[in-house]
Amino acid sequence: MLYRSTRSTAPVTASDAFGFEDAVRTGLSADGGLFVPTSVPQYNAQEWSQLKYHEVAFKIFRAFIPVEEISDSDLLALLKKSYATFDDERVTPVVKPGSSEGNIRILELWHGPTFAFKDVALQALGNLFDFFLSREQPANSKAERSDRIAVLGATSGDTGGAAIYGLRGKRNVDVFILHPKGRVSPVQEQQMTSVLDPNVHNIAVDGATFDDCQEIVKVLMGTPEFKSKYSLAAVNSINWARILAQTAYYFVSYLSIIKESGLEGEKDLTKLPRVNYSVPTGNFGDILAAYYAKQMGLPLGDLIIATNANDILHRFIETGIYEKPKSPTANAGDAVSVTHSPAMDILVSSNFERVLYHFAVEDLNGDVVAASTLIQQWMSDLKTVGRFQVPDGVWARAKAAFRSQTVSNSDTLDAIKRWYGSTGYVLDPHTAVGIVSAERETLTLASRGFDAAKTFNVVLATASPGKFPEAVFEAIPSGLKYEEFAPLPLVKQAGLPKRMVTVTMAGNDRDKAVADVRSVLEATLAKV
Repeated sequence: MLYRSTRSTAPVTASDAFGFEDAVRTGLSADGGLFVPTSVPQYNAQEWSQLKYHEVAFKIFRAFIPVEEISDSDLLALLKKSYATFDDERVTPVVKPGSSEGNIRILELWHGPTFAFKDVALQALGNLFDFFLSREQPANSKAERSDRIAVLGATSGDTGGAAIYGLRGKRNVDVFILHPKGRVSPVQEQQMTSVLDPNVHNIAVDGATFDDCQEIVKVLMGTPEFKSKYSLAAVNSINWARILAQTAYYFVSYLSIIKESGLEGEKDLTKLPRVNYSVPTGNFGDILAAYYAKQMGLPLGDLIIATNANDILHRFIETGIYEKPKSPTANAGDAVSVTHSPAMDILVSSNFERVLYHFAVEDLNGDVVAASTLIQQWMSDLKTVGRFQVPDGVWARAKAAFRSQTVSNSDTLDAIKRWYGSTGYVLDPHTAVGIVSAERETLTLASRGFDAAKTFNVVLATASPGKFPEAVFEAIPSGLKYEEFAPLPLVKQAGLPKRMVTVTMAGNDRDKAVADVRSVLEATLAKV
């Protein structure tokens, strides 16, 4: 298994393609593209129905990682260690809330150390970094040779905490997390900044959005001499290992639904229920993992992009045009709508580039160089004019692969209130966006020729409601206490001492912010 950049405009041979470790340690390609596998293996999920979570993850990872890079025993042990940190032995359980009727199920992805779905990938990624640094780097490696790395990431709230908890205390690793000051929830900020391990460094960027923070990371990762000097590695979902890790819970949850239906081991696909997934979507990594799972042979139904008011992906599915909204003020950051689901308050979904690449390859009959040339042009247009339009063939493939919905703040709060009233289950606001999207899509099933009674809609619960008490209490103003829906560690973290550095992005001056963040990294790493 080899990897290439979505923007590589030269034929990639076995000698110059990237291996798994190279792709993970490099994170972002030197040409600005994202790493994608050169092929996708096929699996029969039914054969894995008796396996534990880490064993399913092993089966998936194994085909994407040459045994010469990580042995079977090392890989299995690494994944078992990664998921031993979760508070539910199922890791990502599928639940039917209370007395809820119908076929909506909730896939709880928040049983890891920071109570967000990012733990599923970042516990594994942290252990992968630790594994790579603990051994001698292969002679043919294309990643920068170093026995110490500086991991750099941007967060809209949950990635930061999960990355920090996945990397805290790791030998030979420093982790730097940027967050937009005032645009993450207070609980998320407290969780990140109260980790005082000496290798953890939080940077609040005042006046910035998540998109600004993400762009700062991309600029620094794309500066060859700086990246090389400090051995920078990426922790955002631009890192391929995160996407790969997230595919596992689609396999495990699908098998759980089949087992619930009493059809475990059934080989006739026509007898199996249709299983749709509603995925709260910001940077597109979570639903991209679903797309890859489907490409691997998992017979999923609809993949529903559930967005809030920051609906660039929904608008693309509707029009074939990917266009950033214009700011109503001189401050570019005001183009981002502030919602109750802040992890999705994103203008540009970085991982969408990966799926556009695959659609372009299909539309161009397998010509990967021509597809990468298109990707380069689209990303250049997005940066210079704020929009691009794809050919009809690419748009048609996108519409065939995904359905989409956009959900308002009021509908988000209404869903939290309704579901608590009818089932006693407390939704976090991102999950509520997924619930509303699933409910709407259920109403379209009959007109599209599907039997709603034989269809399951799995909604991804991407975070514990305890991380967003402001939205919960606005929806449920009385009769509910924080400790009744928040995990105990979140309750106990209130008031813990915090540590972070603040830099300011004034007047849309992103270049100055890049320079300031770079200075923070240089000053910090000079002391290591």
